[in-house]
Amino acid sequence: MESIFSRLYRFGVRLGGFLFLAISLAACSSLPFPAFDLSPKYQEPQFVVPDSWEGTSSFVKANPSDDVLRPDWWKLYDDPILDSLVEQAMAANPDLHAAAERFIQARYAMMKARSRYFPQMGFGFGGNNNRQSDHTLFRAPGEPDSDTQVLMDGIASWEPDFWSKLRNAAQAKIYRAEERAADYGLARLILQAEIASNYFTLRGLDAQIAIYKQSIDLYNYSLTVVETQFEGKIASALDVARAESLLYATESKLALMHGERKVMEQAIAILLNLAPASFKLEPVDNLLAANFSLPQTVPSTLLERRPDIAAMERRMAQANRTIGIARAAFFPNVSFRLGGGLEDSGLNLLSLANSFWAYGSSFSIPLFQGGYRRAQLQQSWSVYRETENLYRSTVLNAFREVENNLTQTHWITIAAERQDAAVEAARKTQNLTMELYKGALASSLELIYSQLGTLTASIDSVQIKTDLLKASVALIRALGGGWNRDQLPADNEIQPFGVLQYTDLDKPAPAGEIDVDANPADRNNKNNNLTKPSVESSYLKVRKSP
Repeated sequence: MESIFSRLYRFGVRLGGFLFLAISLAACSSLPFPAFDLSPKYQEPQFVVPDSWEGTSSFVKANPSDDVLRPDWWKLYDDPILDSLVEQAMAANPDLHAAAERFIQARYAMMKARSRYFPQMGFGFGGNNNRQSDHTLFRAPGEPDSDTQVLMDGIASWEPDFWSKLRNAAQAKIYRAEERAADYGLARLILQAEIASNYFTLRGLDAQIAIYKQSIDLYNYSLTVVETQFEGKIASALDVARAESLLYATESKLALMHGERKVMEQAIAILLNLAPASFKLEPVDNLLAANFSLPQTVPSTLLERRPDIAAMERRMAQANRTIGIARAAFFPNVSFRLGGGLEDSGLNLLSLANSFWAYGSSFSIPLFQGGYRRAQLQQSWSVYRETENLYRSTVLNAFREVENNLTQTHWITIAAERQDAAVEAARKTQNLTMELYKGALASSLELIYSQLGTLTASIDSVQIKTDLLKASVALIRALGGGWNRDQLPADNEIQPFGVLQYTDLDKPAPAGEIDVDANPADRNNKNNNLTKPSVESSYLKVRKSP
């Protein structure tokens, strides 16, 4: 009788042969067998653009420069509080973290597509026991009433990618991941600009509140003067009513300003991943003045410095690969399949008589599908042309934003200078009118007009300067905010893990300077406490819970 060791030996040889053949199929995926890329040759559109910008700005150097706008552009404003706000938002903003996760998901989607041009292998083991009733209808005499089966099998299949259908699908996913990386860069730039814009709006409201408070103090003094003259029979009750009306109307506007400031403060808190009730920014009476110069970029370099343009270009590259996939449907499809194992009615699986196997290949080509493949190919061409049009539209919109903000910052700067002069003239008029009124040489109506004119001119000055700060932020954002296309990950950096890697799979290595925190405990400790900043800073004021 054959020994159990001999059976094990022969089984090992057969199993080893099966695995060797499966691994050989796997090796074939990397062999230089004939493969034809059917996608059109891709070339990024080359646009003819102006040599220089039409608009000018006080923030842009007069002479063209190749200097790159600094990535931490908000530090140009030299405001430590703004620096802290942006730092906190970058560390904890949930929308920015979600954009990073979308990039990670795109990397894994690429890996799924790439896995298809490797052989697929599997192994199975099963068993069952079935018993029939002794009185089963049509049961043959002597037929056993029970049946036991034990099965162990494996299977391997592989589709050689002669027409680069699978490779084009994987490459399209690589471009998709790079598009997501550009989307992340855009989301980060939008967040930085929104923080700066909201912060300057809040500081503008602070300056307006300070002006209203100063005006209210002045109007209280004016009311006292009018009441004194009324008691001395110099002024009338109408003069008192006018002074009171101006005072109360100004106090009403001050209350509205406080409400607007609170809403803006709460908007900033949300961007910082903080509950509004737990966040507070101390008011500052004076509005800072932007005093810096940006490197003047030439229009052609804008195409490399805007993340939205890079994202749209990567979409166009994806659409180009889709044409190759659609073309591959017109060519034959070849696949190989190998299967085998052992099957027995008991536990004696190791006998040669219990082995089975099957191998073969298939060759198929569609002959008639009612125009399906032609429609699919023409649709892919149309999608490519659509993305080409959208790319051109994105470029034109980028030029529009730069020109608009160059124009805005130029004319708002001039307006701010003239408005400062208007404020000085209004204040001089107010002081002179007050002296004339005290000497009974001017009416209360003239006094009120002069005071109201000073208040209006001062508020307009703050609003113009706030608009100038916000326009400068918009200009920096339009120029790309220090982003450069070199920050996109390279094609070979997209793969999140190796084909035979089975450890350290919680998250891939950073690519394109984009990383995520995959540790639940760390995430909870950092970001789930909505009353505490993720980044410690002496400039961020957080209310303590009672």
